[in-house]
Amino acid sequence: MAGDAIDTPLGGATGDGSRGRDIALDRGKGNCLICHRVPIEGELFPGDVGPDLSGIGARLTAGQIRLRLVDQSVIAPLTLMPSYYRVDGLRRVGEQFRGKPVLTAQEIEDVVAWLQTLR
Repeated sequence: MAGDAIDTPLGGATGDGSRGRDIALDRGKGNCLICHRVPIEGELFPGDVGPDLSGIGARLTAGQIRLRLVDQSVIAPLTLMPSYYRVDGLRRVGEQFRGKPVLTAQEIEDVVAWLQTLR
């Protein structure tokens, strides 16, 4: 990690934007819509707790997006956004989920690839 970014892809993975879109919009997986608006027509009931993701790829680098997915609390300690990859030091985690990231390294890279297309 350097500053506000993780510049190196997790596990050396290359992201696939199409898979990333599916993960991000899947209400049982990435569930980005619970907190964020996305620039996709027809998506129902987007959240407004987090920032609108329209143009995120123009505002943030891939490394900055990656850090926010891995652990937003590094940047904003009081964030409501879950850590999608970090597993240590978390509180109130169901026993069946302890020690397991929400998204794999490949899934993180896929979501990063998709978010980078939102310009």
